Amino acid sequence: MNIHEYQAKAVLAEFGVPTARGVLAQSVAEAVAAMKTLPGTAWVVKAQIHAGGRGKAGGVRVCRSQQEVQAAAEAMLNKPLVTHQTGAEGKVVHKLYIEQGLEIAHEYYLSLLIDRELGRPAFVASPAGGMEIEQVAAKTPDKLRSFAPQQLGHIDADEAAEIARFLGVTTDMQPILQSLLNAFQQRDASLIELNPVVTLTDGRLMALDAKMAIDDNALYRQQAMAKLRDLDEENPREMEAASFGLNYVALDGSIGCMVNGAGLAMATMDVIQLKGARPANFLDVGGGVTVESATEGFKLLLADEHVRAVLVNIFGGIVRCDIIANGLIAALNEVAHRVPVVMRLVGTHEAEGQKIIREAGIDVRWAQNLDQAAELAVAALG
Repeated sequence: MNIHEYQAKAVLAEFGVPTARGVLAQSVAEAVAAMKTLPGTAWVVKAQIHAGGRGKAGGVRVCRSQQEVQAAAEAMLNKPLVTHQTGAEGKVVHKLYIEQGLEIAHEYYLSLLIDRELGRPAFVASPAGGMEIEQVAAKTPDKLRSFAPQQLGHIDADEAAEIARFLGVTTDMQPILQSLLNAFQQRDASLIELNPVVTLTDGRLMALDAKMAIDDNALYRQQAMAKLRDLDEENPREMEAASFGLNYVALDGSIGCMVNGAGLAMATMDVIQLKGARPANFLDVGGGVTVESATEGFKLLLADEHVRAVLVNIFGGIVRCDIIANGLIAALNEVAHRVPVVMRLVGTHEAEGQKIIREAGIDVRWAQNLDQAAELAVAALG
């Protein structure tokens, strides 16, 4: 679960991470009023959406007068902001964060995530933080390094000094690094990203931006964090799928996928791309799929206007193929069958599943393996 920058900064501040003063605004009048409560002669108006690349897209603006703050708020509020992470439709800005301007000496990149190979949190740092961090990672990977503290939940002085030397920071970094570790573990975060974290002209370290994601599997014990969820930022299809126990992520392709098992779902998407097309979604029905949840999954795929073909790849072990077949039939009773359906049903109750579909008279293109299924789905696009 992602949270907004203003929320992430409030959480991090609880753990002692230094952040700039800021005020949330949801109208132009509130933005102007917020600016008047903040010290200094410069203010930053920041669009609050769950997407990166706001600065390049005009969603972060430095203002030096009330008139500029008002103009920036008018330009952003209730309008779509298009970044490289939002897609062409963008995301409508409903909230702004008005923050005091600061005298910045240098910008750095710093994040904290789980190193899957080591099985513990690791910092990722770069002396070249800011809006071009993706280019830094692609063109100068030597400027991006990972540092995993040896002791779980603790970073010692030597480890902190190593990160500081790599960044070129002369200020003691152990306090802010330890605060980030504390927040990461105690709030069950899967990601904390400060881009940038800065040194000010007076030498202080400060989180100028903050992104934070919470592990969905831990929300049952993170009730306070769960309340920070902004449903306006959630994909409606993903929310609907989750309510039926389906793991669904919307993508930008044209082949809708229904698969059982995350690994098989990833492999299915990879093969689709190898065949020259792009998946419209990730959809793992999971081992506990029922006719009802399978029906809802098919309805999501068939109602998606971006989907021009559906590929069903079921390797039945725990999942029964007849459940998937009955789910398809039930969905077609509610949603028009407007796109070709390619099916690979293999495993438990395979014959029963195929018989159910054939006897229902549904026009399905059958595949014997994943490679053939992907080829048929791509060919169905025309």
